[in-house]
Amino acid sequence: MKVIVSNEIESVCPSFIGAAVEAQVVNSGYCQPLWDEIHALEDKFRKELTTESLKQLPGIAATRRVYKACGKDPSRYRPASEQLIRRMLQGKELYQIDTLVDLVNLASIAFGYSIGGFDADKFVGDTLTLGIGREGEPYEGIGRGIINIAGLPVYRDAEGGVGTPTSDNERTKMTLGTTHLVVLINGYDGNESRVLDNAHFIQDLLRKYCQSDGGTVTLYT
Repeated sequence: MKVIVSNEIESVCPSFIGAAVEAQVVNSGYCQPLWDEIHALEDKFRKELTTESLKQLPGIAATRRVYKACGKDPSRYRPASEQLIRRMLQGKELYQIDTLVDLVNLASIAFGYSIGGFDADKFVGDTLTLGIGREGEPYEGIGRGIINIAGLPVYRDAEGGVGTPTSDNERTKMTLGTTHLVVLINGYDGNESRVLDNAHFIQDLLRKYCQSDGGTVTLYT
């Protein structure tokens, strides 16, 4: 997949850097070693963070700033990374979905970036463009129903929106049958080194838990 960053995003976040991980994978319903890693990170964060201090993590703080610049309230439409860590800190279990979804959630929690995970075979066309959602633009969030994405950063394929930092779209979601994976890491803090570390972390997880060679990493700005 080719990823284009629109002038809309450049104007509110000129330092944005993203990474796309594309890989062939084998998904599964549950992976205990993966969940052992998730629980270890939960324990660590519960000792180090609060629901207020987590907002200052660089990846989350930068995403919240971009939301405000785009005209969206980040406390009402929380970035996914913030949602996940906040849930952990409140003593709630993360939802267990399947290995690919759980793996992407772990990668998001570990680095604080909002990360989109997609079944690439469900994309329409070969290009994704990162722009800003428009008023009335149709968008069905995974497990959330219709979402007002006006003022949210959004990736679009040839048919429409597929992913925002708050929720990905039902149309392109990963399932147990997903074999062609694309993961998009949103570095609104402009930290190329950390974005790359996050991408390599995902590749390592794919090798360990999804019978994958880790695929390829492409940076985009």
